[in-house]
Amino acid sequence: MIYEKPNLNYLKEISGGDLEFEEKLLIIVKKELPEEINSYKKFLNENNFKQAAELVHKIKHKISILGLEKSYQVAIDYEEELKQDNLNLKLEFEEILNSMICFIKMV
Repeated sequence: MIYEKPNLNYLKEISGGDLEFEEKLLIIVKKELPEEINSYKKFLNENNFKQAAELVHKIKHKISILGLEKSYQVAIDYEEELKQDNLNLKLEFEEILNSMICFIKMV
């Protein structure tokens, strides 16, 4: 269940109106997020939950950049779950990822 939709509010807040900074950060997110998601899924398919947790940790920062405060907490909880070989939050986390991918394709 997705609680919120990605947005640029936090990015605009931390940029202080610096459009060049915003654009650079968006370019990084657009490049790295799909790569990190692919690696996360690869490690998950290999049952390498420790490595998957490390990718969730990296993705967590992009969740924050895209203004997803509640989803950020889901990522924190899921990262800890993965370290315990627990996948309870997998579907919820992957819904967040899907919403982020859809969003970055549109901005």
